[in-house]
Amino acid sequence: MAKANIPFSLPVIDSDVINEMMDTLTRTGWLTSGPKVRELEAEIGKYLGNDNVLCVNSWTSGAMLILHWFGVGPGDEVIVPAYTYCATAMCVMTLGAKPVMIDVKDDFTMDPEKIAEAVTERTKAIIPVDIAGFPCDYDAIRAKLASADIRQKFHPNSPEQNKLGRILLLADAAHSLGARYKNTFIGNVADVTVFSLHSVKNITTGEGGAIILNLPEPFDNGELLKYLRVLSLNGQNRSALEKNQPGAWRYDIIAHGLKINMPDLCATVGLSQMRRYKDLFLPERKQIFHYYLDALSNCPWAVLPPFETSDGTESSYHLFMLRIKGITEEQRDRMIQYCGVNGVAVNVHYIPMASLTLFKQQGYNAADYPNTIKLYKNEITLPIYNNLTKEQLKQISDTLIAAYQQVLEEK
Repeated sequence: MAKANIPFSLPVIDSDVINEMMDTLTRTGWLTSGPKVRELEAEIGKYLGNDNVLCVNSWTSGAMLILHWFGVGPGDEVIVPAYTYCATAMCVMTLGAKPVMIDVKDDFTMDPEKIAEAVTERTKAIIPVDIAGFPCDYDAIRAKLASADIRQKFHPNSPEQNKLGRILLLADAAHSLGARYKNTFIGNVADVTVFSLHSVKNITTGEGGAIILNLPEPFDNGELLKYLRVLSLNGQNRSALEKNQPGAWRYDIIAHGLKINMPDLCATVGLSQMRRYKDLFLPERKQIFHYYLDALSNCPWAVLPPFETSDGTESSYHLFMLRIKGITEEQRDRMIQYCGVNGVAVNVHYIPMASLTLFKQQGYNAADYPNTIKLYKNEITLPIYNNLTKEQLKQISDTLIAAYQQVLEEK
């Protein structure tokens, strides 16, 4: 009897999501940015305890918007980890600035000890990544940015940079909605945080992202939110929803913005999920994560991923990034092939950016980031998504263990 195929990722499209979509299509009449976007922003804000939320059409565009607002452009540099998806660097490159890669620690997150050597007088921002949903060491990163030698290198070239007076801390929280850093929700830790709401994320709008503002005084985050909303709509000072009010057709273009607003069609999918995230979706992901921990606890070859620390830091359980001790990259790939043939889709996160053609053509060298390469070569990501059954989880873990045994026999 053939085993059931288990996909790597599967979004929740249940009756609640369908009913919410029917409400959008048959009652509100809004397809572009409208009431459902505002409701989703409110739900995220209520969850985080932070009302300064702006939903956009992707993580990438959200990060670009913040860098654009901050005045990052040609000639500037932004520090990013070498171990991340290419979007972390490409949001910088699209604005004409240069991503400066640094290596990561064994927990896959940016190594704060590498920051000082990467900062130059052109550095305007840093983008740490909460990879797999496990938060970076933000206190250590902030301490580096606050050091006298790094602050002396900061030369503002925009009003916003002058107002902040230091390098901007922009969190790539694509994976970490619901994660906590020292008992504080991610979203309330960095200056600005951008979540992803892409199809494979914990909460999805199909495509989408959410910007969370947490800038210090003298910034007014509420006023900045209003301005960023304008910037996200080509710099137009009235949205379609606002223009739809009686006699409110007139508008102005007050800044050079981007066209990155989230449509109500997308927000509708995430809205139903976000309402259930705290009590249902996130606890279920945590249970799945712990199932794998228990299933692999007696496997000496399994390097289990970080998820919680004694100081109140906890993952969002977005990915289970397992490492296989003592195998080569080629053996890792054979394990993945074995799992796939036997009905279980697993993945790898991520091919190091400096190994990708685009970045190699620009002079990046993977050998400059040895820990990134070491982690990548034996990493396998196991499926985590809502509605995985215990039978499926057993099949996944049993198949992985069998894959390891098969590879060892082929030595």
